[in-house]
Amino acid sequence: MNGEAHLFTVALSKASQNKLINEVALLDPLNSLQQVLKTVQYNYNKAPYFEVVFELIKKIEALSCSTISDLAINSVKVISDYLELNTLFEISSESYTNTKELEKADRLIAISKQKGSDYYINPIGGMDLYDKAYFKADGVNLQFIKNELLAYKQFNTESVLGLSIIDVLMFNTKEETIKLIEQYKLI
Repeated sequence: MNGEAHLFTVALSKASQNKLINEVALLDPLNSLQQVLKTVQYNYNKAPYFEVVFELIKKIEALSCSTISDLAINSVKVISDYLELNTLFEISSESYTNTKELEKADRLIAISKQKGSDYYINPIGGMDLYDKAYFKADGVNLQFIKNELLAYKQFNTESVLGLSIIDVLMFNTKEETIKLIEQYKLI
């Protein structure tokens, strides 16, 4: 907003770090998502790809989202489909119910092993949560994906990097976006 980073928020009902993401309900799903739409419309209506991207966001909003996990899942799937990423998604709480009682790192290790993999890639934010040596001791090689944030034109201001996929899509074609998200390294 006005050349500065701004967070979108949605109101949650009884959110707690002790709850799983699929247990945290949106407080007022329709109103929260309408507020996000208004904020996006107000701030991006002059962006070059506004019409296409706004339709994607409306598509996400139109899907039934009662929990924060529903919103996250729907968002990732709609954007992935739009970018034609050809990705297979699994919902771990449904596909790996036998791991539900495990601690976070142990759960990821168990899921990796059930998938027949000795390799797990986590977003860079997980560096504060997970220890490579802990995973390695259980036979799983842990790496973190770090995006190389490249500048792109955003209105007439200096680029504010690392905002969101919404921002990237508002100012880049599908092909340009794919090139941007392919810029990463594993550490």
